[in-house]
Amino acid sequence: MTVHEGEEQESVPQKKKTLSDAEKRKQKIVPGSLMKAVIKPGGGESTPSDGDRVMYHCTVRTLDGVVVESTRSECGGKGTPIRHVLGKSKMILGLLEGVPTMLKGEVAMFKMKPELHYGEADCPLTVPDSFPKEDELHFEIEMLDFFKVKKVINEGQGWESPREPYEVKAWISAKTIEGKEILSRTHGEPYFFTFGKSEVPKGLEMGIGTMTRGEKAVVYVANQYTTQSPLMPIIEGVEEVWFEIELVHFIQVRDVLGDGRLIKRRIRDGRGDFPMDCPLHDSLLRIHYKGMLLNDEKMVFYNTRVDNNGQPLEFGSGEGLVPEGLEMCVRLMLPGEIALVTCPPDYAYDKFPRPANVPEGAHIQWEIELLGFEMPKDWTGLNFQAIMDEADKIRGTGNRLFKEGKFELAKAKYEKMLREFNHVNPQDDGEGKVFLNARNSLHLNVAACYLKMGECRKSIEACNKVLDASPAHAKALYRRGMAYMSAGDFEEARDDFKMMMSVDKSYEPDATTALVKLKQKEQEVERKARTQFKGLFDKKPGDIAEAGVGNGRDIMLSENQKNDDKEDSDGDKEFLEAEDAPPRMGFLSHLWPTGRRFFTAFGLDRCSIL
Repeated sequence: MTVHEGEEQESVPQKKKTLSDAEKRKQKIVPGSLMKAVIKPGGGESTPSDGDRVMYHCTVRTLDGVVVESTRSECGGKGTPIRHVLGKSKMILGLLEGVPTMLKGEVAMFKMKPELHYGEADCPLTVPDSFPKEDELHFEIEMLDFFKVKKVINEGQGWESPREPYEVKAWISAKTIEGKEILSRTHGEPYFFTFGKSEVPKGLEMGIGTMTRGEKAVVYVANQYTTQSPLMPIIEGVEEVWFEIELVHFIQVRDVLGDGRLIKRRIRDGRGDFPMDCPLHDSLLRIHYKGMLLNDEKMVFYNTRVDNNGQPLEFGSGEGLVPEGLEMCVRLMLPGEIALVTCPPDYAYDKFPRPANVPEGAHIQWEIELLGFEMPKDWTGLNFQAIMDEADKIRGTGNRLFKEGKFELAKAKYEKMLREFNHVNPQDDGEGKVFLNARNSLHLNVAACYLKMGECRKSIEACNKVLDASPAHAKALYRRGMAYMSAGDFEEARDDFKMMMSVDKSYEPDATTALVKLKQKEQEVERKARTQFKGLFDKKPGDIAEAGVGNGRDIMLSENQKNDDKEDSDGDKEFLEAEDAPPRMGFLSHLWPTGRRFFTAFGLDRCSIL
C-alpha cells in the first residue's frame, strides 16, 4: 500500500506558511513511489515522532532479492543498528516518511522508487558509486526501539553541541514519570563531567549531546539507558526517567591526533563559528603563547609577553616555523580564543630546534591566544607578472622547507602552486613559455619530495607530467632516471640517462656520472645476490637448499641510500634514493631486482629450487 494512500492536499491556508526543508522534501512523494508491506506486526499503539531517537536494522535489496547493504551481521553487516533522531538526523526521503508509521518490534518492507532513496536530487546522504541508486529497491526495516530524547524549554545559543571528550557543566534534576524526585542538582555548583567517560547515564549523555550552550530541556531516558554512573545509581522498577537539564557551559576539548597525546582544551571562546572562521593553510598568524614543561613545577621556558618584549609571534602556517603540535592546534582556534595545549615530545621539540632550557623528550604545555590572522593573498585581479612574483615567493618557501628536510610541507607548497596555476591564463607566447617552465619546475620539485619520502612510483608519475608535455625535457629525464634507479628498475633508468644525453649535450656530464652510479649499483646488487645465494646450486637434487632471503635486499638498499646526494640544476641537493616495490615478476625477482640477469650470467635461463 502507499504510505499516504488516499490523502488529499489540504486547502491553501489564508496566510502563506513557510515550509520546512523536510516538508519541501515530502512534496516529492507521489502515489506509487513509496509502498509498504508489514512482514511482522509490532506491539503497542505508539509510533515514533519528530524528536524521537529511533533504533532499527536495515537491509537493502534489489527487486531480485540481491542484498546491496545491511546492518545485520548475517547479511554481511556489522550487526550494529542504525540510530537516528527523527527530524534531526539526515535520512533518505522514503525512511523519513516510512519510519514514523512503524510500531516497536515491527518488521516492514518498503519498496522505493529511486527518487525516494539515494537517487533523490540533492539527497543529503551519499553512497559509493557502486550503489544502484538509479534502481527501484526494497528496504527491509526492523524497528527495534524508539523513545523521546528531549523537550526544549529554553533555546540555547549557537549551534555547537558537546561531544567526546568535551568538559561539561550543567544543572541536572531527575524524576519519575509519576513526578517522584530522584535527583536534584540545582543548588551550589553545576555538575561537572567529561563527555564520553560514562560519568552520567548513557541516555542522559545522548540527550545532552543534542543541546547547545545555555539551552534548558527535559530529556526522557528509558530504563535501559539509565546506566550506572557517578551522578546517580541505577533506579530499579522505573520505566523512564525525566531529566531536566540546563546546559550552563562546555569546554571544547579536542584529541587532535586521536590517540590522547595531543590535546587542545579551549579556555576562552573566540569570535566566529568553528570551523568556518579558523585559519586556513598559508595564513599569517599572530599569537601570544606561554610554554611550560609538563612536570610538577610547570616551569615556564618561554613567554612572548615577557621574552619577546611583549610582542606577539607572527608566522605563516604550513611553513614549519613553529613546532608541529603547536601549529596543528592554532589552526583549530578562532580569533580571540585562548587554549591550553598538551603536546608529546615528537610533536613539540624533539623534531624542532629545542630551547636551551627544554630537556630532550620533554612533554610540553602551551597556553596560546590567537590574536588574529590574515588570509592568503587573493590572486584575483593580479597581472601575470604579479602572479609569477607571488609564485616565486611560495616556491622559495618550499625550497627552504625541502633543504630543512620537511619534505611533506615542501610538497604541500609546490602542490598549492600547481592548483593555483590551473586558474592562470598566459596572454602571449612569452608568458606561455615562462608559465610552462614554472609549472614544469614545480612538478619536478614534487617529484624530488616524493623520492625523499620513499615514494618512487609517485615521483615517476610527477616526472611523467612534465615529459608528457615536453618529451625532451632533460632534467625530467634525469629525475625520472634517478627514481627508476631507486626503485630497482635499472633498464628504464639507463634508457632515461641515455635519452638525456641525446636531447641536451650540456647534461652529458650529469648523465655520464649517473650511468657510472647505475653500473656500480647493478654490480653491488649482483655481488649481494651472489653472496646471499652462495651454495644454492651446489646442492644435489632432493637436498634442502638454504638461502639467506631475510635481509639481502634491505642491506643493499640501505647502502645505496647513503651515497647519492648531488647538486641538481636548481642548486638544490639532489634527492636521496629510496626504496619502492618493484614490479611483480615471480619469486626470485622479489628477492632482488636483477635476479633474472644473475641467473643468465650463469647460463641458466630457468631455475627450480628442489
